[in-house]
Amino acid sequence: MKVLCLGHATWDFVIPLDSYPIENTKNRIKKSLECGGGPASNAAYLLGKWGVDVSFAGVVGNDPNGIKVKQEFLSDNVNIDYLELSDNHTTTSSFIIVNTTTGSRTSLAYHPSDLTMTLKRINENYDILLIDGQEYEMSKKYLENNDVISVIDAGRCTDEVIDLCKKVNYIVCSKNFAEEYTGSSCDNLDKVLTKMNNDFNGKIIITLEDKGCAYYDDGVKVIPTIKVPAVDSTGAGDIFHGAFVYGLIQGWNLDQILVFANITGSLSVTKLGGRNSIYPIKEVRRVANEVTRSNFY
Repeated sequence: MKVLCLGHATWDFVIPLDSYPIENTKNRIKKSLECGGGPASNAAYLLGKWGVDVSFAGVVGNDPNGIKVKQEFLSDNVNIDYLELSDNHTTTSSFIIVNTTTGSRTSLAYHPSDLTMTLKRINENYDILLIDGQEYEMSKKYLENNDVISVIDAGRCTDEVIDLCKKVNYIVCSKNFAEEYTGSSCDNLDKVLTKMNNDFNGKIIITLEDKGCAYYDDGVKVIPTIKVPAVDSTGAGDIFHGAFVYGLIQGWNLDQILVFANITGSLSVTKLGGRNSIYPIKEVRRVANEVTRSNFY
């Protein structure tokens, strides 16, 4: 099956610290890390790493960081026919402070509102589309003109993301998105999922960070994840979404997909950085089989 990941690409600067810095202080770091980032971009990178026929569509600046993004994709066998390099913009940069004691991360990023694809239409047919809401117009056009299994990584609760949620088969959203959209806490998952199921046609899955994920199936169903020592949660959600798409390709049922995606996302927080923390598919399958006490994966 062919997959198109459409949306945001950035260049990440990851800064690990033993604790979050105090305002108006100087802090010396022992190391730092640079790599590509962005929700749809990271998912494409994972799928390419795992041998899937995947393309990425989005835009970066025609600058040194944009060239690095391009080269990373090429090194991972991701098709970049629809990756645009803009002469009028610089590549979005994300500066990520990682508290290695807790595994939490704080990200600072600037993305110009006019940094969007100039291509009018993607004519190639794909079996699965993963979007993150960044390229709203292109995403909407592709959904309207193609018969495709569609997934949205709903992280930001904006009008554009909400509109795209109404057009896709799977809404895999963050806890923050679900709470902001519904105005209710995910402590009451029944209330949150009931409202979202009433408002959207697609299947709703809410990621709950270290608690796993949840969806509605004749009642709220929570799929727990494995417990791991957290080092850096950067990109864990993106990696979950990439693994979710991988499960769709394999034809697994929803519970099997979510168990696998949970494990993939959890393993990723044990390493520093987003893309550096994507485990090889064989290792993820091994852990999944151990956890489920089966040879399914």
